[in-house]
Amino acid sequence: MENAIYKNYIKQITQYPLFSFEEEIEHSKRIQEGDAQAKMELVQANLRLVVSIAKKYENQYASVMDLIQEGNIGLLTAAGKYHYSYNVRFSTYAYAWIVQAISRYIKSKCGVIALPNRKEDELRRIKAARQSLFQNLGREPSVQEIADRLSVPVEEVNEINDLAYQIVSLSEKGDEEGGQSVENTIADMHRNPEQEYFFEENKRELMSVVQTLPEMERCVVYNRYNFRNDEKVKTLRQLGNEMGVSAETVRQVEMRAIKRLRKIASEGRITHFA
Repeated sequence: MENAIYKNYIKQITQYPLFSFEEEIEHSKRIQEGDAQAKMELVQANLRLVVSIAKKYENQYASVMDLIQEGNIGLLTAAGKYHYSYNVRFSTYAYAWIVQAISRYIKSKCGVIALPNRKEDELRRIKAARQSLFQNLGREPSVQEIADRLSVPVEEVNEINDLAYQIVSLSEKGDEEGGQSVENTIADMHRNPEQEYFFEENKRELMSVVQTLPEMERCVVYNRYNFRNDEKVKTLRQLGNEMGVSAETVRQVEMRAIKRLRKIASEGRITHFA
């Protein structure tokens, strides 16, 4: 039954056209103006991205449809936060939000406790109704809306949902070859995907600007700030010995490089530079 639901879902989402970068920007502008339809269309155009990510995390404790549903919540969050001024494809921005939502699901809901067959069938029906409503509404449906779709009492939906909260060992691994343990897929709750995204973007921007520095300044910056992340930061004396100059010369070169980078930052070519 799960496979049939998955195939039907794939068939549905492939009907939504993919967006060009220009279309994503246009939809972002509409979303900033409060256009709910634009937000739904942006989400629908990227549902296939969620599927591709969810399949990487599928294991014996979490079906791909479970992960898709959770990933779609992350996608919806990303659609609300994405801004056209970021000048980056929406899929690049949304990736971290989708992974975080899926990882949180793995942490809180995956388990090794088997449910009775009848309860499993009821849980599948609830999940299918939830997914269908999500596509139609463009948001996470309420318990009441799911109950109305299935023509069952709200209490019954809550009871089945409660059974989905189960326990799993953090060291337990998936059944696929080279499967990851649950602890290795848990998201860091102290990090915000948006903050992570901008940190990496700023790092890439800074790296590209450092490449434009004169050779000696570039060498000093690389070694004094460990851009390669492969060794300890070198002292002025150590670097001076390697370059055949005094420690004071290295310090002066470093100061020139920093001054140059700050000037570039003031011109807006680097988003953040202290």
